[in-house]
Amino acid sequence: MNRKIYLITLYILSAFIGRAQIGGETTYQFLELTNSARMAALGGTQIALTDTSDLNLPFHNPALLHQGMHHNVLVNYVNYFVDINYGYASYARKYDGIGNFALGMHYINYGDFKEATELGILTGNFFNAAEYALNMIYSNQYKRLSYGANLKPVFSVFESYRSFGLAADLGINFSSKDSLTHVALVARNIGGQITTYYNNGDREPIPFNLQAGISTRLKYAPVVFSLTMQHLTNWDLAWNEDAEEENLENWYERQESFAKQIMRHAVFGIEILPSDNFTIRAGYNYQRRQELKFKERLSTVGFSLGFGLKIKRFRLDFATSRFHLAGSSNLLSLAINLNE
Repeated sequence: MNRKIYLITLYILSAFIGRAQIGGETTYQFLELTNSARMAALGGTQIALTDTSDLNLPFHNPALLHQGMHHNVLVNYVNYFVDINYGYASYARKYDGIGNFALGMHYINYGDFKEATELGILTGNFFNAAEYALNMIYSNQYKRLSYGANLKPVFSVFESYRSFGLAADLGINFSSKDSLTHVALVARNIGGQITTYYNNGDREPIPFNLQAGISTRLKYAPVVFSLTMQHLTNWDLAWNEDAEEENLENWYERQESFAKQIMRHAVFGIEILPSDNFTIRAGYNYQRRQELKFKERLSTVGFSLGFGLKIKRFRLDFATSRFHLAGSSNLLSLAINLNE
């Protein structure tokens, strides 16, 4: 399979994963995918939530790794689009006087492909494509401030083309005195490629994402509101469809108001807790809605729903996220507390 066919394949794959402006410009785009059913239900990402039993939280903010997650096991599975599926598995453990540690594996499988020449002639051979990221998370706490880091070696393979990279997440979380409000800051995917997909290739950037978030639980009602502002180093996330058709040079020309530009960075989430063992969730991602909607039919693109259920030592979360009129993505998370 020559380089031209590889580049075409890689472009198609990035179209599945990336967003129109912030996707397709970097490699290892799968690092931005949420594999947590809870996070998916809350719009795709939230970095300021605290929960001593949800091992998914450190994936989005390593500072949220808590000693209450000690000896917990987590397995996530996502049935994405076409034949694409991905998931995450993790285990956490605490060490008194040292801190909290978690080890996880994040993967994505793009399915099987038929090999063809640059003329489109099938060779009869098949190949597959997949990417993997090992997550090594550490966290600790000083009074009401928690801090953490996640080191992520990355391995990516497309047919015979392979690349190795190294990324890291750094995060902090500050809690109010009554522990009802939390403020967080995370720098995700710091790093880059170590080896390129082919000899003498240029090293591509990876999807760096600076995020700030806040969550608050109402004092007299079982409701939690959360907000995360993402891609803070990339202000202009909008593009003009008419400008794209008229002139490709004006693809990123912004004609939106300041308020709409702010909204493109915002991800909203709400959790309602009727009991300690059952949670209802909903989220809204304005950026996703603006880029994947049809003008003729807006539908529920950008909205997401889900629920969480605890039964003894088991924790089950489910979510459905509306990406496009063509379909939704369903996520399932299962966590087991081995202490009980």
